[in-house]
Amino acid sequence: MTEPDTDNTDRALVNKQPLISNYGLVLTVYILYLMGLLTGITALIGVIIAYLQRDETDPISRSHFQFQITTFWIGLLYLIVGAITVHIVIGAFIVIWWFIWTLIRCVKGLLALNEGKPIPDPNSWWFGQN
Repeated sequence: MTEPDTDNTDRALVNKQPLISNYGLVLTVYILYLMGLLTGITALIGVIIAYLQRDETDPISRSHFQFQITTFWIGLLYLIVGAITVHIVIGAFIVIWWFIWTLIRCVKGLLALNEGKPIPDPNSWWFGQN
């Protein structure tokens, strides 16, 4: 009986490609955020993915993951302020702004990802532009 060749096994593990590319994960998070406009919970899943992948990826994907993380936290702030002030008319407008703002950020991110471009200012409160 021969022993297994551990060198070949180790090389196979090192050379194994991930099932989903970095770009695929960035795309997945944008889709989860868009679904989150209706469900909420999928945005939480998306931000977890973004946090876990942000430091394990290429610079373009890193800028998108940072943009997605910023989108989540600023969006959550808008929602909290909107919910607190909903009894006065301004809260409804803040929630509507959050919806439009999130939609625009996701679309701009998707378009940049499709072109293979990074987000110029991923920590921006607006739409990722300098």
